[in-house]
Amino acid sequence: MIMYLLRRLFLLAFVFIALSVFAFSLAYLFPGDPLQNFTGLRHISPEQYALLTSEYQLDKNYILQYLAYLSRIFSGNWGMSFSSQQPLLQEMKMLLPATLELASYALLISFFIGIPIGILSAIKPDGVFSKLVSAVAVAGYSIPIFWWALLLIMLFSLGLGWLPTAGRIGVLYEINHVTGFMLLDILLAATQHQHEALLDALSHLILPTLVLATFPTTVMVRFTRDSILEVWEQSYIKAARAKGLSRGQVLYRHALRNALLPVIRQIGLQFSTLITLAMITEVIFSWPGIGRWLIDSIYQRNYPAIEAGLLVISTLVISVNMLTEILHTLFNPLARKR
Repeated sequence: MIMYLLRRLFLLAFVFIALSVFAFSLAYLFPGDPLQNFTGLRHISPEQYALLTSEYQLDKNYILQYLAYLSRIFSGNWGMSFSSQQPLLQEMKMLLPATLELASYALLISFFIGIPIGILSAIKPDGVFSKLVSAVAVAGYSIPIFWWALLLIMLFSLGLGWLPTAGRIGVLYEINHVTGFMLLDILLAATQHQHEALLDALSHLILPTLVLATFPTTVMVRFTRDSILEVWEQSYIKAARAKGLSRGQVLYRHALRNALLPVIRQIGLQFSTLITLAMITEVIFSWPGIGRWLIDSIYQRNYPAIEAGLLVISTLVISVNMLTEILHTLFNPLARKR
């Protein structure tokens, strides 16, 4: 197991190095002066240009420039944003928690709804409930997320008027940014209208979370159902049923613990999908997260922000995938053996 962890950590380090090399190369691949793409400064005087060139070691070879770039990344000097002229690291600290909050809640919904429905549909795979679940899962898997979001907005916001259409919280409430997670910040804030602010934040969270959770929930339903049906055909399951155990006892004692092991790995894969889909969801619902910020940066040709956003999102996705892979190996003896 120790050798496996060392191999995974070595692979993780190699991937991070390759990612940092690509992010470093973007400053030269993007249009404009590489120094401006590194620093994010729009107007640089000749004296400042010479000083920054020496500081960023742009007068040296590419290897020394890359090492200086890594030093700046680890020290927190990520440059400035072209549009706001604010430090990029400070902007991402403000925006990233909003994306993580939305993706985390959507992942929890897909986990606590998709797995039980997948288990129930696998009990009688030829029954009416199983066929209905399969049809709904295929429909949810195939629905374009932007169309589904607009449909829910038309129904619950414009038609019924139950839920807001955009934002994280109403303009009447002012919540201090402590952790960046809105619900947690409301609970930490000692405001007079804390209960009303919490209900308002929850109402803003419902629609984007449901939209974002639709795709991973349907994937989780199908994956759990297929995994249980595959385990159900194994020899030890047939032996347990031959001993006289009921279908429910066999499912609870033998099938579930083996069928749900691949679900751990699937959580990491779905998280990476959620981060991608969150960009579209944040634009539709005006959710102030890093996905919307990154898409706005692309339209504004904010090259330092694109470079930093790519680095942060890729690092997050790679880390979560690697963590779920390690957890799957810890819980699965056969994976450790391989």
